[in-house]
Amino acid sequence: MTLREIQAYIGAEILCGEGQLDREVHEAFACDLISEMLASASSHMLLITSLTNAHVIHTAEVIDALGVIFVGGRRPAEDVIEIVKKNSSIPLLTTKCQMFDCCGLLFAKGVQADRKDPL
Repeated sequence: MTLREIQAYIGAEILCGEGQLDREVHEAFACDLISEMLASASSHMLLITSLTNAHVIHTAEVIDALGVIFVGGRRPAEDVIEIVKKNSSIPLLTTKCQMFDCCGLLFAKGVQADRKDPL
């Protein structure tokens, strides 16, 4: 599933990174703890979070995320979005879906949970 398909499916608004929406998404990682993102998320996955601070963007860059979806209608401040537009290629999207619903919808479409260590 591409980011563009995900954006349409969950009714997300594109905040930036429109040119990167053809990226294929096979795995997603949902979390609201930066330390957990750094410790547990693999590269090349979609990050789903309700955190909107600049640390999330830096973390997404460090873990080489395909994109970030902000859930619950949350969105970063405009200055954070502008920094991403100027310095990064990470697509940022926001959806009114809550985290549980967003993850469930994506799972139903075949997006798997990101796991460094299989259960």
